[in-house]
Amino acid sequence: MRMAEFDQLPPADAEAALLACCASPEWARRVAAARPYGSPDALLAGAAAALADLAEPEVDLALAGHPRIGERSRHASSVREQSGVAAAPDAVKAALVEGNREYEARFGHVYLVCADGRPAEELLAVLRSRLGNDPATERAVLRAELAKINRIRLGRMLEDA
Repeated sequence: MRMAEFDQLPPADAEAALLACCASPEWARRVAAARPYGSPDALLAGAAAALADLAEPEVDLALAGHPRIGERSRHASSVREQSGVAAAPDAVKAALVEGNREYEARFGHVYLVCADGRPAEELLAVLRSRLGNDPATERAVLRAELAKINRIRLGRMLEDA
């Protein structure tokens, strides 16, 4: 859809479109309520600001909308973003499964990384390096990764719909 179309959607429709980008209801409400944006850059800035202000429970809701790296998903965006994992060797896929388990045991949530256009081996290396983070650092990293994912998905929303 075009930016003007998004700006003119009824609030519930705008929120539904935004929830397809990020599973945090509060984020979707805030971004929809701040319309009209007038430009994609203004939308992206507003979306980033709304994410930066989210309380941790809302970030957890956003995380719940993402499958584990290497896990099959019904969400078209996740399938597209993780396409580099599909053709990975079995050993790399198995290492991702184990790494996901270790990460979730350490941090209590799914390993979130902007996977778009990245091969499985790179995503595995990033996962292993992030296991060394302390919880506060990791929380900041995952918020930055979520912002990257949201930015890509919002861009696609404006191109694809």
